[in-house]
Amino acid sequence: MKKVQFTETVLRDASQSLIATRLPYSKMEPILETMNKAGYYSAEVWGGATFDVCLRFLNEDPWERLRKIREHMPDTKLQMLLRGQNILGYKHYPDDIVRRFVRCSVKNGIDIIRIFDALNDINNLKVAVEEAVNSGAMASAAISYTISPVHTLEKYVSMVKELAAMGVGSICIKDMAGILTPQNAYDLVAAIKDAVDLPVVMHTHCTTGLAFMTYLKGIEAGADVIDTAISPFSGGTSQPATETLYYTLREMGYDTGLDEDSINKMADYFKPIRAGYLADGTLNPVSLTTDTRCLTYQIPGGMLSNLLSQLKSLNASDKFEEALVETPKVREDMGFPPLVTPTSQLIGTQAVQNVLAGERYKNVGAELKAYCRGEYGRTPAPINPEIRDKILAGEKPLEVRYADTLPTDTFEKAQEKLGDTARCEEDVLSYIAFPQVAESFFEKRREAEEKVVRYTITEA
Repeated sequence: MKKVQFTETVLRDASQSLIATRLPYSKMEPILETMNKAGYYSAEVWGGATFDVCLRFLNEDPWERLRKIREHMPDTKLQMLLRGQNILGYKHYPDDIVRRFVRCSVKNGIDIIRIFDALNDINNLKVAVEEAVNSGAMASAAISYTISPVHTLEKYVSMVKELAAMGVGSICIKDMAGILTPQNAYDLVAAIKDAVDLPVVMHTHCTTGLAFMTYLKGIEAGADVIDTAISPFSGGTSQPATETLYYTLREMGYDTGLDEDSINKMADYFKPIRAGYLADGTLNPVSLTTDTRCLTYQIPGGMLSNLLSQLKSLNASDKFEEALVETPKVREDMGFPPLVTPTSQLIGTQAVQNVLAGERYKNVGAELKAYCRGEYGRTPAPINPEIRDKILAGEKPLEVRYADTLPTDTFEKAQEKLGDTARCEEDVLSYIAFPQVAESFFEKRREAEEKVVRYTITEA
């Protein structure tokens, strides 16, 4: 019997896409043991925005969360999303920090590290891939899927061959905007399967309404694993529903390995949780709708909402359509980067700036200047030279890999600054990734512990 396996995203990408990652550990703990019995290929539980949100908004230690999930899900491969040289932040980090972060992720319970780069620059993936393999985890290398004159089938296949030579354990087609069409999915999966002997994982979003069809055509071409979300947290800017695809594939004669009773229990568990987020406004019903504009502008759902909120905060909501039209123009000027964190923020913000100023590139942020200097890596196509020169104003672009210019004592300096505040290597890495946010979390942690001590003494 043909086999297709499932990666469940409800604890990471599904909740990130629909409720801005505001799912605390307390709300997931009761269902973890059921998830562990469901027969998933893997469960995506960490990485992406979870790390930042745990510290910033949920007052949770992300490392402790991972250890607890590991404890309750001993039989399921736990997976995380890593932004290559960016780790889980929004800038590049030195190689030794990337290596430490990967090692600690594996030590705390991660089995599969899906590694991507916003520019599909192989140089930004090498260190993380190498360390994941050395640490005993599977490095699942992701193609950030996009469409442009330079993103051809041949180019993607060439990238996949390079990744295979680096020792990755699987290839993921990461379609963050939901723009991978069924026929293109078939062609891409078939080409990858012809080029390398590796499992192919498909990841997409329901933003444009294509996802279910895209998965079926990809599976027809030989895809091995698909990312899905349990139904209450599926659809819209999230992934397709786990149960729907389970029933469909079973009827078509595929072995999914899923336990029907377990996934139905999961759906029942998450229904009232979703209702609570709808009631308090955390889950915006717009996130559950289909928006086909992404097929025209290639803007992921989260980026659309960011554009809207940026313009609203500036009392310029009437400029939304202009910003939509400007976004692909800026993307072309910048060498056709895939629109995924952090490039989606860079391109979207600049499109808004251009529209509001009434003059293109009159106002340019520090991040876009860094991009033009080459700090984010090699762009898919050359940046428009006239615009780059205008932005850099005589400054020369980098001629070496940016990470090679970074200091090699970042960890030691952070450790020294934190002193006794950092109780372990993981604390130091949290601080390096998000300094102010981590310091605030450490202070709250200390205050909470002192409160417990005072209460205990009083009770005694």
